[in-house]
Amino acid sequence: LLASLDVYSAMRAGMALLPDGNTLTDALRLIAAPAVLTPALLRLRRGEQPIAPDSRADHAADMLKMLSGSVASTALAKALDTYLVTVCDHGLNASTFATRVVASTQAGLTSSVLAGLGALKGPLHGGAPGPVIEMLDAIKAHGDAAGWLRDEISHGRRIMGFGHRIYRVRDPRADVLKAVVRQLGGEGETGRRLAFAETVEQVALDVLRIAKPSRSLQTNVEFYTALLLEAAGFPPQTFSNVFAAGRVAGWIAHAREQQTTGRLIRPQSRYVGPVPELAA
Repeated sequence: LLASLDVYSAMRAGMALLPDGNTLTDALRLIAAPAVLTPALLRLRRGEQPIAPDSRADHAADMLKMLSGSVASTALAKALDTYLVTVCDHGLNASTFATRVVASTQAGLTSSVLAGLGALKGPLHGGAPGPVIEMLDAIKAHGDAAGWLRDEISHGRRIMGFGHRIYRVRDPRADVLKAVVRQLGGEGETGRRLAFAETVEQVALDVLRIAKPSRSLQTNVEFYTALLLEAAGFPPQTFSNVFAAGRVAGWIAHAREQQTTGRLIRPQSRYVGPVPELAA
């Protein structure tokens, strides 16, 4: 069954098998699960044996080792750790709200986290970093960044890595991750990729400013997330998995906080549809 699913759905299915308790052990299992399952699923799909986690290793470093089979450099492990910490929590976003709603019913941590994972599956929340790579590759092949971007906008398509539901300024997390990618870059492929991405970023900001003057569409966290995770060796189809590996700690903190209130989240609704005609 897992082989027939995409890597994100397979990870979620594996996590659904965990006990649905509320202990510290339950929380730690859930935090570890995406970091263990994602490399294991990738290795199995490549015909390789999964690598068991090492309880003595740092979380990010061990995730990289389980992915590649070799010990990652200190710089790369630190880069992934910075990413996981940067995205572990970010207010009451869709997946965190879903987590809190389920936790408010006094369901266990696994049920609560699965709600967050379900919300993260949607492309408007957790699916943008992968398409950033596709966008950069398409622009490179096209050769004219401004022309490609204007064409996308004219066809009503989103420019991935730009705009945010809350921020009307540059996402501060983008600068954190950009600095990390720059430290990894050097003269190699990551450095060349970064230089190209920086050029595309500036062109995109200029094009968006002209095409959508009434909106403030700035660089968001996903733009440089894509470069960082690509440099770490994760394929684009797993970017949401790695995001979940960081965000799960925040979900659990929110779930435990919500459970302690003892209050069920039950919003009011108001009908806004057409007024039915009264029968004669």
